[in-house]
Amino acid sequence: MICHCIAFLAGFLLDLILGDPHWLPHPIRLIGKGIGFLEKKLNQGDHRVARGAWMTILVLIITVAVIAAIVIVAYRIHPIVGVIVELILTYYALALRSLRSESMKVYRCLKADDLEGARKAVSMIVGRDTEPLDQNGITRAAVETVAENTSDGIIAPMIFLAIGGPVLGFFYKAVNTMDSMVGYKNDRYLLFGRASARLDDVFSFVPARVTAFLMLVSCLFAGKEFHFSEARRIYRRDRLNHASPNAAQAEAVCAGALGIRLAGDASYFGQMVKKPYIGDDTRPIEDEDIKRTNRLMLWTAVLCEVICLVVLLVIWAV
Repeated sequence: MICHCIAFLAGFLLDLILGDPHWLPHPIRLIGKGIGFLEKKLNQGDHRVARGAWMTILVLIITVAVIAAIVIVAYRIHPIVGVIVELILTYYALALRSLRSESMKVYRCLKADDLEGARKAVSMIVGRDTEPLDQNGITRAAVETVAENTSDGIIAPMIFLAIGGPVLGFFYKAVNTMDSMVGYKNDRYLLFGRASARLDDVFSFVPARVTAFLMLVSCLFAGKEFHFSEARRIYRRDRLNHASPNAAQAEAVCAGALGIRLAGDASYFGQMVKKPYIGDDTRPIEDEDIKRTNRLMLWTAVLCEVICLVVLLVIWAV
């Protein structure tokens, strides 16, 4: 347990410091390439739902087997080697620094009045079409993805890492990566991606709500720009204003805390998708809201890390 706690904390700190340099090989990108390869091979002909389910099972089995083998071998070599390998895998499973870095690229382009650069930057972190977006639309897309991915990219994997180490952490990352790649409701993925999307809904259900709670508490510490009472009100009202049962949880807290309106209709693969709004249009959204959302994300992540470590140490002590 002590080795696990050391690796859990060190991996989190390493992510805060380094993020995900593009030149560094990343296992999540490798998982993504595997998903892309299987999708091309299997997403054709009849029985698309079953084919998608088989892809989901295959990806999860391979991911869990490889990560488990790496961790077991490392700890059998020496506990120090095990801790080093576990902290590196923990670092790879988290995306706090990279999410902040990518969203701040959008912020800097907007500040420089470079709308084309901002559209290109935001297209790297969102799934919607970015060509039709104006400055407010670009800002809103960046804020939404930081808020939503506070759960998917940070809090959810952190919880699974705390419970089951890199094996369970990468299990979740594989589920979430499949959903982000094939979980769309369009002609190509509606049937094939159904199993991946449903599985992501299941495994993200509790973490999404934990994220919303921690983000709500973080409003008390993050600064005077964040309004706790409004965050709580909008969360209660709008937390289910999304086709996914989980996606609007953190977005609702963020929208209420900042006094802005998020979501609404968006274009995906050239097709406009009707979506309800999240939050009230108390004031116009502005570029600085990207920085504010990142600050809220950081406080939420730190709070989750501390709570997880305390729980793990209490369990060890008992």
